Amino acid sequence: MSLIVYEHPLSPYAQKVKIALDEKGVAYETKMPVAIGTGQPDLAFLKANPRGEVPALIDGDFSVFDSTIILEYIEDKWPTPALLPKAAQDRATARTIEEVMDTSFEPINWGMGEIRWFKRAEGQKARAIEAQASAQARGLYAWLTRHLGDRQWFSGDTFGWADLSVIPYLNGARGLGIGPDVDSTLGRWLARANERPSVKKAAQAAAASIAGMANVDAAVKSGMFKREYRDHRLEWMIRSGGIDVVIEGMAAGNIRFSNELS
Repeated sequence: MSLIVYEHPLSPYAQKVKIALDEKGVAYETKMPVAIGTGQPDLAFLKANPRGEVPALIDGDFSVFDSTIILEYIEDKWPTPALLPKAAQDRATARTIEEVMDTSFEPINWGMGEIRWFKRAEGQKARAIEAQASAQARGLYAWLTRHLGDRQWFSGDTFGWADLSVIPYLNGARGLGIGPDVDSTLGRWLARANERPSVKKAAQAAAASIAGMANVDAAVKSGMFKREYRDHRLEWMIRSGGIDVVIEGMAAGNIRFSNELS
């Protein structure tokens, strides 16, 4: 098989790519970078994405990284069924929803993971950061609900780009206890989306990965596992009251940033 997706099952960025490929019926193989999060080099992965971030897609002798650019490539190469709507305004709206989820919602789930799984903060400090995350999620749910309106899917009658860009994040939020109300408009959309085979496949892989994270906080504290503080995540943690988390992590050497390109 010539199409390879470098991923981690918990990465919503990677989930978007896998859902898109499965919706289009395109066969692919998944790989996890060797020792992801430890700083050990995986040369094949780094050749595909020198920034050292999942996902990366390898199609024969061609490689591309960044989930949005990968989605564009998938849509260009395998245009049927289309994931983007036809009208220019609707296409812009779908891309806007993706951008908001990737940069405004992703750090909410990620920050909650820093507290819940990796125990970067405890006690009152942890509760304060979690309260910020919950409030921010509710604001974004209101924004998403306005975009969804009374439609079945974000772009109308067809599951597409915007939907697959939202579903990984809302499933992640639900697992963290801050998902939308089940009986809300967005909650009912979430139930519909989770019935799709492509979404089920990605969600099941994520759930299996979570099952192996019981002692991951100890790996972080020892410095064996380093969480990446990329742009929007760093901003989120600071603005949500976790500047000490960043400073302490840098001092302990158990956070990392994107690789510099050379």
